[in-house]
Amino acid sequence: MVLLAAAVCTKAGKAIVSRQFVEMTRTRIEGLLAAFPKLMNTGKQHTFVETESVRYVYQPMEKLYMVLITTKNSNILEDLETLRLFSRVIPEYCRALEENEISEHCFDLIFAFDEIVALGYRENVNLAQIRTFTEMDSHEEKVFRAVRETQEREAKAEMRRKAKELQQARRDAERQGKKAPGFGGFGSSAVSGGSTAAMITETIIETDKPKVAPAPARPSGPSKALKLGAKGKEVDNFVDKLKSEGETIMSSSMGKRTSEATKVHAPSINMESVHMKIEEKITLTCGRDGGLQNMELHGMIMLRISDDKFGRIRLHVENEDKKGVQLQTHPNVDKKLFTAESLIGLKNPEKSFPVNSDVGVLKWRLQTTEESFIPLTINCWPSESGNGCDVNIEYELQEDNLELNDVVITIPLPSGVGAPVIGEIDGEYRHDSRRNTLEWCLPVIDAKNKSGSLEFSIAGQPNDFFPVQVSFISKKNYCNIQVTKVTQVDGNSPVRFSTETTFLVDKYEIL
Repeated sequence: MVLLAAAVCTKAGKAIVSRQFVEMTRTRIEGLLAAFPKLMNTGKQHTFVETESVRYVYQPMEKLYMVLITTKNSNILEDLETLRLFSRVIPEYCRALEENEISEHCFDLIFAFDEIVALGYRENVNLAQIRTFTEMDSHEEKVFRAVRETQEREAKAEMRRKAKELQQARRDAERQGKKAPGFGGFGSSAVSGGSTAAMITETIIETDKPKVAPAPARPSGPSKALKLGAKGKEVDNFVDKLKSEGETIMSSSMGKRTSEATKVHAPSINMESVHMKIEEKITLTCGRDGGLQNMELHGMIMLRISDDKFGRIRLHVENEDKKGVQLQTHPNVDKKLFTAESLIGLKNPEKSFPVNSDVGVLKWRLQTTEESFIPLTINCWPSESGNGCDVNIEYELQEDNLELNDVVITIPLPSGVGAPVIGEIDGEYRHDSRRNTLEWCLPVIDAKNKSGSLEFSIAGQPNDFFPVQVSFISKKNYCNIQVTKVTQVDGNSPVRFSTETTFLVDKYEIL
């Protein structure tokens, strides 16, 4: 089989996308495609037509044709099999079989065509392999994106901090009865501090207001694709250079969830000689029609001492939990002392805690089916319409004391139907055409931003949009258990300490 060219053309013979696999001029291919509609005999039901020099093998696709131009001595059965594969590739990249959609994704289609045919001969590949080969996972691009996202987050945080300082300066001036300080730089020093602070605050709010993404982002999920230079010297040199410039580099794939990426990029905590890490993980499963099937939360206080002189200490724990968690101390911790006075200390007061190692001193567990305990409720409501499904999904924060950061709500989509049409949205979205998912991204959900909604339309059935998965990270724990004070065993003198609190998602699904 020798395949000369593969093209998508209109019924009038106008070429939209054409890929030649042998040496051919543009005039030649345009002439062949222009002659193609005139050769078809509408009275016969064939999928090929021949001239003196070439054979056209074609398949109608609504208002377009998928056409393969081959030599006359090629195997017609192999040609038809290749044609079917070409026709299946197009819906993978184009949500509609229309001229403008084909033109918009022309390069994606050409790359896919090159995976099917090389030098005029069919490659032994299937649709899944083509999808993998064309993804082309790039380590350098991931590093660049990670650095850029970190810089953007830091810049936004700095803007918010400056705005708060300006507002505080204005309040202090009003309180003391003085004129608010002016802020020049725009050719006028007469602008009052109050109006400038308000203007800057308003600008920041408008900047932070999420906007609908203009185009679906490249998929960032894990892939088996070829990793370009993943272990090459150039990548190592590039990463070392970034590190020498003071950048924080993610060592793992960008396929991680946003919450995990944030955890890697989070600014380092100023650790004291006595440092506590309070971590909670939640596993939750809800029904799509309401009802909590299961919710399980595990928490732990990890103690790390980096100085020998603070080895013999006691932790004062404040437990304000009202949900009924089950507490359990480490076997070497004095359980009676903890029960009576909420103090964590060793059974033998003469012994010291291990130095330079993380020691779990207290853990807790909460398991419930009480709906009121759900920290973040998700209501996904797909309804069938004439063209497919209209999907309305909303969230609501039930625990007002929580602040959830980098929330990602992942909705599965039907395969082969293209991108969803977004109506109204609070936040941002990413469409991953490879994994067939829509990711609804919300930077912060707290008491001031406790609810929001997303509306979109797409072809499919209501069952196609489940299970919905949620991920987030929080610096406030769910069960309200904190270490408020650390004292020496001898003399009961206070000890400086630092605390790091994290609330993470293990699994959060709406089935």
